[in-house]
Amino acid sequence: MRITSTIATLAAAKLVASQALNDSNPDDALWGATSPPYYPSPWVDETTEGWETAIRKAKEFVGQLTLLEKVNLTTGVGWEGGPCVGNVGAIPRLGFPALCLQDSPTGIRFTDYNSAFTSGGTSAASWDRKVWYDRGYGMGEETRDKGIDVLLAPVVGPLGRSPAGGRNWEGFSPDPYLSGVAVAESVKGVQDAGVIACTKHYILNEQEHFRQGPESRGFGFNITDSISSNVDDKTLHELYLWPFADAVRAGTGSIMCSYNQINNTYGCENSALLNGILKGELGFQGFVVSDWGAQHSGVFSAFAGLDMTMPGDTTFSSGYAFWGPNLTLAVTNSTIPEWRIDDMATRIMAAYYFVGREKNYVETNFNSWTTQTEGWENAIGNKNWGVVNKHVDVRREHAKQIRDAGARSTVLLKNNGVLPLTGKEKFTAVFGSDAGDSLYGPNGCSDRGCTNGTLAVGWGSGTSAFPYLISPLTAIANEVLSNGGIIQGITDDYAYSQIAALASQASHALVFVNSDSGEGYISFDGNIGDRNNLTVWHAGETLIQNVTAVNNNTIVVIHSVGPVELGAFVDNENVTAIVWAGLPGQESGNSLTDVLYGRVNPGGKLPFTIGKSREDYGTDLLYTPNNGEDAPQDNFNEGVFIDYRSFDKNGIEPVYEFGFGLSYTNFSYSNLKITKHPNVPAYAPNNATNAFAPSLNSTPVSTDLADYQFPDDIDRVPLFIYPYLNSTSANASYGDSQASEPYAAADTSSYIPEGSQDGTAQWKNRHPAGGAPGGNPRLYDVLFTVTATVTNTGGVVGDEVAQLYVALGGPDDPLYQLRGFDRLYDVQPGQSVTFGADLTRRDLSSWDTVKGDWVITDYEKKVFVGKSSRKLELEGALDL
Repeated sequence: MRITSTIATLAAAKLVASQALNDSNPDDALWGATSPPYYPSPWVDETTEGWETAIRKAKEFVGQLTLLEKVNLTTGVGWEGGPCVGNVGAIPRLGFPALCLQDSPTGIRFTDYNSAFTSGGTSAASWDRKVWYDRGYGMGEETRDKGIDVLLAPVVGPLGRSPAGGRNWEGFSPDPYLSGVAVAESVKGVQDAGVIACTKHYILNEQEHFRQGPESRGFGFNITDSISSNVDDKTLHELYLWPFADAVRAGTGSIMCSYNQINNTYGCENSALLNGILKGELGFQGFVVSDWGAQHSGVFSAFAGLDMTMPGDTTFSSGYAFWGPNLTLAVTNSTIPEWRIDDMATRIMAAYYFVGREKNYVETNFNSWTTQTEGWENAIGNKNWGVVNKHVDVRREHAKQIRDAGARSTVLLKNNGVLPLTGKEKFTAVFGSDAGDSLYGPNGCSDRGCTNGTLAVGWGSGTSAFPYLISPLTAIANEVLSNGGIIQGITDDYAYSQIAALASQASHALVFVNSDSGEGYISFDGNIGDRNNLTVWHAGETLIQNVTAVNNNTIVVIHSVGPVELGAFVDNENVTAIVWAGLPGQESGNSLTDVLYGRVNPGGKLPFTIGKSREDYGTDLLYTPNNGEDAPQDNFNEGVFIDYRSFDKNGIEPVYEFGFGLSYTNFSYSNLKITKHPNVPAYAPNNATNAFAPSLNSTPVSTDLADYQFPDDIDRVPLFIYPYLNSTSANASYGDSQASEPYAAADTSSYIPEGSQDGTAQWKNRHPAGGAPGGNPRLYDVLFTVTATVTNTGGVVGDEVAQLYVALGGPDDPLYQLRGFDRLYDVQPGQSVTFGADLTRRDLSSWDTVKGDWVITDYEKKVFVGKSSRKLELEGALDL
């Protein structure tokens, strides 16, 4: 459903879902919500702090380009058109190579001799800024050394609205503050290594079911359009937009727009979100790239703020494109002003220079479509055979970092004194398929689209090829045998009689269970990306029951993509310990044994809540279309109350709360101090006005279509997307589906949104909450510093994650919201250390939908410090 073509004003920039409110039926308040227009698309601002040099260089470069070269830079060449999952055309005249965009948020997809890192959702459990930065830097190094320009990571969309969401594990946490800190550190790490970070998926991409109409029809759902995530303006800003603002402030060079619709406009042509909020309010200076196949129009998406389309063709390997030659035509006939395509290209090149790609360039040395040395350079058309994979080993010393990150991210949920182990236990027995190696090897299932053997990553495009995978059974066996012990294992979950016999002999039984999910193009065991339930898989509850029936010292280890229901065994007195190990990556078993055997004292904390049942969360996925054949309507009526916020609001006792995690030692909290910062500048809404759209070329674009024909000497690659036209006739070239080789496709846009071609100085781009990357700079002024004393009262050295929460006091505010934390390293027995956290104006503000700005309300504000969201030992009031 397209938006109406009214002139966009400042008020229209806000996603005001009240247009669709139905007071008589609160449950359907957001049904059919609409997204208002916002035009024109803001152009880059060379005065943006930190971006000045990059934008100046980008403008100089783009000023040299022909129209065909600009189209080549902004349009993907088609699925399998080049070596990477995404490729744009090269600019040979200037010696500029084709850009390479590649998955994933856990490493490099579709190649070899690379590392498989800890997943985002697991690393979030470390609550450790260094883990996130080092993880990002390591992935950046590997992608750089493989010749990749843009790493399609990190992820903060999905945020994790519902625990069964299939791709939650790719992101960090359903808490926006925790995710915001993690994504900022990740962006800095990736880009410090000289690679452009692409933060995704923008925005409200919170489930896999119905994310794409054609994909859904393949699974038997008769719908025409993708799901619409319907949300109000307050929820958008305070929850889902929050970490994206942090990513922009950290300097992310790219943002990927998502498959779903938002308030019934597709994410990659949603002008309110791309033009109004991302580029306007958040001051984003990089480029917006479509998710693969998420573009639904040509001219319209260009006006709405899309800067690069991937993979370039309308459907994979079709040869048809919304942009490519259609974009060439749209500029020559003045439908799209030259300043708009200039801005697309400038944003791409600004990101390129911002991370120093010109200094860190490495030629692409792998091919996504084969692991063999030789193959087709252009697999899309079986063209240009030769060496395509040089098998460059880019792993460096990252195994150590991955092992450390996995250990730091392990959460100890229950311990009756059995852990840590010594390695000298009398008889260790290990049970469960999740403990062992896959029957097919770690990469035996395409994109890890099965659960066979130990689970170390979810499935889909978020995966990385494993160079190896250390299983728990292997690592535990190494530990036990190095101490001369006895160990045996059974990895058949259904070998009931053998399990009972072995468990009855063991002094220590370790049972491994898991729960998997992933991207929606893969359905595994009836789970279409999203999980159908929150129970452990492979009859894991029965496995635990069978072992505990004959063994009173059973340690349960969980590898999962998120929360699982523990009710069947959490209170079982024979379950003496429970460990959540998440998705640790290639060093899985080693990371775990470091914790089990006490080399690492567990300091991880849950980045989500574990409830008794899925109903406790108050949110769920939409598994059945609810709007006939039209776009399913997913109404976010819960507002900002997801995960622990919902549990707190509804008085529901979790099994283990957000922020919970045990240690082999104990910590106490005391001496809360709140320091108010004097002379902080008063908050002032941004009132800056941008200049005219820049003119970068000295000569106007030629309108003679003869200038845009295929060169006589070009050796065309079949189905490859070129910028050239098929004919000197505009009608023949536009949507030329009758051509012998279909290089163009019809643009379904039939009108020009009002204001979209306006390149004059824009007062309406003056967002009160804007003014710099991440929003109004005054939002980040520090108003208070909170400190507390944390003392190790136990007998061993350990880490503690101290957490600060605020209560903003309003009737629509959560009872507690995370607004600060720090992992305190290696606190010695009896030692006291100081925890400190700054509170910014943003941390204490609420979104005012009338003003379209952040405000600090008059309600009483309190701070709380403690070891989890439900164990807040210290409390104080803020003097505002």
